[in-house]
Amino acid sequence: MTAKVLWITGGGSGMGAASAVAAARDGWTVVLSGRRRDRLEQVADEVRAVGGTADVVLLDVTDGDAVPAARDAVLGRHGRIDGLVLAAGLNSPARRWDDQSLADVRAVIDTNTTAVVAVVDAALPALRDAGGVVVVVSSYAGWSFQPGAGVAYSASKTALGSIVRTLNQQEAEHGVRATHLCPGDVATDFLDQRPEVPDAAARARMLQPDDVGRTVAFVLGAPAHVRIDELVLSPVAQR
Repeated sequence: MTAKVLWITGGGSGMGAASAVAAARDGWTVVLSGRRRDRLEQVADEVRAVGGTADVVLLDVTDGDAVPAARDAVLGRHGRIDGLVLAAGLNSPARRWDDQSLADVRAVIDTNTTAVVAVVDAALPALRDAGGVVVVVSSYAGWSFQPGAGVAYSASKTALGSIVRTLNQQEAEHGVRATHLCPGDVATDFLDQRPEVPDAAARARMLQPDDVGRTVAFVLGAPAHVRIDELVLSPVAQR
């Protein structure tokens, strides 16, 4: 039986990388996309170290022309796309009305929202063929208003809930299922984009990338008749 193929954006670090390793343990062939080949190859080696199969397709998700080309590369090499994990994300330290720039706002929304739509749109015919599953890695800020998350980030992540709902409502007839995954604070390099970067003690109380990776694997492993519309994952110790 041909292994199912999972395409992960933002696969070079953090939650995307952890999801790749967890999915590989469950038998998925993992295709990693992101902008930095060195980081992607490092994660691919981690996947292979647990006995998995990994491939790398470079992609800037905000490049509209590059997304269909990356999709074609995945299909050309593997012939199918059974799952998507959309983990690419961006924020800016200058995120308040009194210090943000419109350039940063556009960059955050392009990465967190528009790129998700672009990748799903590109992969949708293959997902229909497979009755595939989509995991949109959102944020606690996409589920509950978080004052510190910022104007653009809060808007971009909140929008993902509606994107997932429309996908589920319109594509159920093809067996396509999507999950709006909303983790709380996760100890990744993404925290370096905060105005005040958390220290090691604060990070130790947070969710860890592997916690999210195992959760993604759980969603991916659900039976075809089961859809997990939204899932919120929180650290016990809240800020």
